[in-house]
Amino acid sequence: MESMYPVSTDGERTWYPMACQFLRLDHHVHSPIEKSRIERTIQYIKDRTESFDDYFPCRKKSCKLKHVRNWLNPFVDHHNAQMINA
Repeated sequence: MESMYPVSTDGERTWYPMACQFLRLDHHVHSPIEKSRIERTIQYIKDRTESFDDYFPCRKKSCKLKHVRNWLNPFVDHHNAQMINA
């Protein structure tokens, strides 16, 4: 039976498969290549958002998730425009 919400891990924790089995969730272990690609993608996003934040910093004291989403939308638009013009 395939679960609606499969769980993907890097295989480092030995108890994940057992927990998934107990909860009747599908468990997928990423290969080293997949793990490397995921880590590079996350680092790419972090680097780009950090440089974007240098120019357009959030000035709110207690920044809420909605504000973060509103901040990310211009970043995504800017990034996509750069990719189209590249």
